[in-house]
Amino acid sequence: MLVNGKQMHIGITKGDVGRYCILPGDPGRCEKIAALFDEPKFIAQNREFVTFTGKLDGVSVSVCSTGIGAPSAAIAVEELFECGVDTFIRIGTCGGINQKVCPGDLVIATGAVRQDGTTTQYVPIEFPAVADPDVVLALRQAAKAMEKPHHLGIVQAKDSFYGQHSPNRMPAAAELLNKWDAWKKAGVLASEMESGALFVIASILGARAGAVFHTIWNQERAAAGIVEEQKHNTIDAITAAVNAIRILIANDQG
Repeated sequence: MLVNGKQMHIGITKGDVGRYCILPGDPGRCEKIAALFDEPKFIAQNREFVTFTGKLDGVSVSVCSTGIGAPSAAIAVEELFECGVDTFIRIGTCGGINQKVCPGDLVIATGAVRQDGTTTQYVPIEFPAVADPDVVLALRQAAKAMEKPHHLGIVQAKDSFYGQHSPNRMPAAAELLNKWDAWKKAGVLASEMESGALFVIASILGARAGAVFHTIWNQERAAAGIVEEQKHNTIDAITAAVNAIRILIANDQG
């Protein structure tokens, strides 16, 4: 949807962005990510959406923040796609669910549990939220080259941060706790808030999407008595995303 010739929410138009775009949630991460590009240029800022464009290996690439949660992520993906983006990589943080996922590890999502409200307004819940295999493989190749501990698998994409961290005070406590137990038993790796919307909408639009997460903590390891420091530095996830785009550029040109 255009307002004065620009996308209504992200405030850009065709030509402002490349076909490859990194999607952090936090607007504060955009400049840090853009600093890894050649010739980075600030494009626009509106609400939670901050956009920079630069180059990697001579090809135009962009970064655009999405804010927290599925609704704003969906808006960013829709409007970026209208401006020419066809390959998305989300970079963000997560909390571990599976006990093998340690603070500081990378989680590369192959798919997501659709525990959100946004995607049900696109397709019925039976439609899967899956990442593009080429993007997943590029992220895995990047993580391996970095010799960074990483895991591939399913993540939970939820709508409520405090529904996860304070479930017992919620009127829906029984449902929240039962489903969390189901995710643990099913081997779900980690919990975050945007990948389900990204994967579903990209699939519907015919775009490619993937996601790599930095693990801050794992509440299940803590519950098991494992004492660990929280780790908040996301530079490894950012680097993996940038290097994955380089891999995709080389593959696409080949």
